[in-house]
Parts: sequence; C-alpha cells; structure tokens
Amino acid sequence: MAAYVKKWFADSRDDVDAAVVKESNARIGEQVVVDGVQIFQDGNGAPVETVSPLGYHVGWFGILFLNVSQMVGTGVFSTPGNILRALDSVGLSLLYWVFGAIIAAAALAVYLEYASLFPNRSGGQVTYLEQAYPRPAFLFPTAYAFFTVAFSFSASNAVVLARYIYRAAGHPATEWENKGLAIGSYTFLAIICLLSTRWSMRLMNLISAVKLIILLFIVFTGFAVLGGGTRVENPRQNFQNSFAGVTNNGNDIVNALVSINFAYTGYANAFNVVAEIHNPFPTLKRVAPISLIIVSILYILANVAYFAAVPADKIRESGELTAALFFEAVFGGKAAKGLPALIAVSAAGNIMAVIIGTTRQIREVARQGMIPWPHIWASTKPFGTPFAPTLIKWALTIIVILALPFGDAFNFLVDLRSYPDSVFIFLMVVGIYAVRYRRKKQGLPQATFQAWHSALIFSALVCLFILIMPWYPPEEADVSFWYGTYCATGVGLLVGMGLYYFVWIKLLPKIKGQTVRTETLVLDQDGSVTHRLKKIPNAEIAEWDRTHDEAGNLFADVANDATVEGTQHLIHRLKVKDNVGEESFPAERKV
Repeated sequence: MAAYVKKWFADSRDDVDAAVVKESNARIGEQVVVDGVQIFQDGNGAPVETVSPLGYHVGWFGILFLNVSQMVGTGVFSTPGNILRALDSVGLSLLYWVFGAIIAAAALAVYLEYASLFPNRSGGQVTYLEQAYPRPAFLFPTAYAFFTVAFSFSASNAVVLARYIYRAAGHPATEWENKGLAIGSYTFLAIICLLSTRWSMRLMNLISAVKLIILLFIVFTGFAVLGGGTRVENPRQNFQNSFAGVTNNGNDIVNALVSINFAYTGYANAFNVVAEIHNPFPTLKRVAPISLIIVSILYILANVAYFAAVPADKIRESGELTAALFFEAVFGGKAAKGLPALIAVSAAGNIMAVIIGTTRQIREVARQGMIPWPHIWASTKPFGTPFAPTLIKWALTIIVILALPFGDAFNFLVDLRSYPDSVFIFLMVVGIYAVRYRRKKQGLPQATFQAWHSALIFSALVCLFILIMPWYPPEEADVSFWYGTYCATGVGLLVGMGLYYFVWIKLLPKIKGQTVRTETLVLDQDGSVTHRLKKIPNAEIAEWDRTHDEAGNLFADVANDATVEGTQHLIHRLKVKDNVGEESFPAERKV
C-alpha cells in the first residue's frame, strides 16, 4: 500500500511536468460559460473546472440527504436536556427549536445567493469567502486554509458512534475501548468514501432514510402519547405554565443557542459539492430548503413528544439520554435498550456526510494554492475521489481521538471550532453586500437569487450575539476551567491566521526579494485544475510580466516556442496585485 501511494504521488508530479502549454476555457478573472451559464469570478479565485473530475453523483436525493444526514446526527436525541437546563423553561426550549430553524433559513438564503453567482465551485464557505474578500490578495484563502485543514477532524462524531455501539451491546467500555472502536468505525467509513463517491453517497442516502424513519416514529409515538393511547399518565403536565422560570443569564441563553445551531449544522452541506451537481443552482434552490423544512418540523415535533412523555425534571438532568428516557417511559426499559443502536446508525450517517463535505472544502483550499503540493490535493486519482483530503481528515481525526482524554479537554477542542465559524458566517453576510457593490460597479449582472435584507441583517445579528454573549459570566460554570477560555482561544486563533498570512505572503517574500504570482496547473489524467503560488525573484519579475498576459497566461508566441521538456507548467496566472485597486477582470488576452 505504501509503495502504491508513493507511486501515485510520483505519477501526479509527472502529470504536471509532462504537460504542454494550452488554452483554457475557464480563464481566471474572465467570463466563463458552463452549461449555458455565465460565470464571473475574481482573479484570486481558484480556477473554474468546467467539467467536474469528481463526477456527477449528487442528485436530488444526494442534496437532500447530505443536508439531512449532517443535521440529524445525535443532537436531537441528546441536546434537549442541555437546552432545558440552560433555559429552565419548557416553552422557551420548544421555541428555541423554531428559532434554530429560522436562523438556519436566513443563513441558507446567504448560501443560495453565493451559489447562484458561482454555480460550478464546490467548497461552500471556502469559495464564498474567497470571492467576497479578494483584497488583500490571499488573506482569506490563506487564513481559511489553516482553519479548514487544522480543524478538519471529526473525533466527537466517531466517539459518540463508539459509545452508542457499546451501549447497544450492553458492554461497559473503558475509555481506550471507546477510542479503539471509534478509530475502527471511522476508518471503515472513511475507506468507503475514499474508494467510491457513488457508493458512499448511496450508503449515506440509505442511512439518512433510516434516520427520518426513526424521527417519524418518535413523532407519531408522541401524538399517541398526547392522545392518551399509551401508558404515560398526564401527558400535558409539562405544557402547563411552560414559560415559568425562564433564565435571564446571557451566557446560559447563548449556550442554548449554540446547542440549537449545532443541531441544525448541516443545512448547507450540499453547497460543498456544488460542482458535482448537474444544473446545480436551480436544483439547490428547490431541494436545500426542503431538507431544512423536513428536519425542522421533525425536530420540533420530536421535542414535543419528549416533553409529553417525560417529566421536565428528568429531561433537565438527562444529559445525552433524552431519547432513551422517552422510549423507556412509553415502551418500558427493554424497548429503550434498542435505541442506542438506532442512534449509532444515525451517527454513522452523520460521519459520512461530514467526510464528503469537508474533503471538498480541503480540495478547494488546495485549488486556491494555499497548501503545499496543490496538484496532489486537487487530484482525484486513483478512485475518482478526493484521495489526499480524505487521508488528512482521517489522520487528524485519529490523532485527536488518541491524544485527548475524554472530558473537558476533548469537548473544548470540539467547541473551539464554533467561534471562528460564527466569525466566518458573519463575514459571509457582510461579503454579500461587497460582492453586490463590486458587480454593479463593474457592470456585471446581479445574482439571479438575492437574499432578503431582513435575512442578512438577522443572520449578522445572530452571529454577533453568539460571539459577544459567551463573555458574560454564567451563573454556574459547567467546565473545570475559565468559562471564556474557548472564546479567548478562538480570538487567538483568528489572530494567528492573520499572522500566518502576513509572514508567509508578505514578510518572507519581501525579505527574500521575491514577488508572489499564481500559476494554474491542469492535470492531464483527470482534468483537475488548481492554482499554485510561485515566488519569483524580483530580478525576474520584468521578464515574467513581459512573457505573460494580465491573466498570467503565456503570450501565444512564447507558448508556440516552448518545448514539452522546457515547459513545466500548463497555464500561468498572474496574481492580482494589491495596488491594482478594484480591477478584478484582466484585460482581453493579447496575441
């Protein structure tokens, strides 16, 4: 296996070295027509792949279940108790699930506008931040590259899966037994995603359908409880004076909101695979809202079922066992023992959906040129899947599972990701207005779908609330360290991203007397297209600019004189300089 991977790396290098200079119908910073759709993007963006090297395995069901499977993980089965404990109100707890749906719908509108502008770019947030903030050049791609790769692990999902498998088997597992099963389970699912996109999508769709059936069963059982058709006595007791005792602590309120957002995370997962969808935007516009509507209705009704069957005091102290208490109350203890197996299935589907989405983000970061050896990360060899991104995600997940003990430290690293993510969503909202302004100034058509101002403002305010309120002291800390540690660390992480960009893109090239340019590589074997940053000595910049047009392509006469042996790169792209101003689309190619 090691020899095979080594040969694959070498073959990828040969694909680039043996290439010849040729035209591209997806020139950066110019108009591109794909499937009759005009696409305009900034020159700093990763190249548009007019044909997806990953294939087109995502249809209506794929979009629906990519979103559903990431949203419906274990949150709806375990978080209701945490939310009730934070809010101290049954009525407000139920309303929070409605608020979560509204928040997700507003953010979904933002994603839809970006997708209408860039319908052949996968990666979701990676791509949209890149296009929203092209200046300073490479700032957001560089910062997001660090965040995406470093936090691409899915350790918490794997550990939850292992715990529920052992619970279903009735085995009181030790921490290292849980770690071992988590590693084995995650490895198995990662291998499926590594070998075949088609079959991983099919398996994920099947698991997602099972998830919906589980939730529907809980919902209909809740209706039976409310109708008095079960052994539960006084099923309406939790709904009397349901808004009494509402907390006024800001930290508790925002913690409950974070839990709700976590339960709805995944509403935009399908935007990570946009380039793998035929006629992507019209399909996303129809199916993505449907997935959110289905999940939100089931979430709300499932929580009504919980409160109908289980006393509020028990739910408040249930931790991750809310659904188990529900089954026990309605069907007895024996029936509740089968629930962990169902939740384990749900967790497995969630892991697959996350692997599929995140690996596309990592690949898109590489295509921006922000990771060393981008041709390797962008390549779909040998199985037509994002091979290298899947491997790095698997490796980081295994490292986190092995390195961190269960408890506060493990949960801290998982929660840390939520803070920068809220910052990025806020910047996406603000970036919408920046994109609209630039396109209007450049005389480009506006998006075929535009998010409502109310949705944009609401999303921005929610993000600010989540970013600010965790600094407010809680009435009772639920961790062994300072309550604001993850917030402070999140801010430090953002600062670190900025410093990394300054050192790598600005300071080191200046010290070495170099200037950064981009070049575009087209891999012969699978047609993948990627950027690669090139640091050129200042003494050679004049010659580079003399032989390349403003888009970074070799002039025709230079390309015709080039030999295969002397041409190491396919198409060169010129990085848009910081002092160019608002010019995003290079002049017409000179011949």
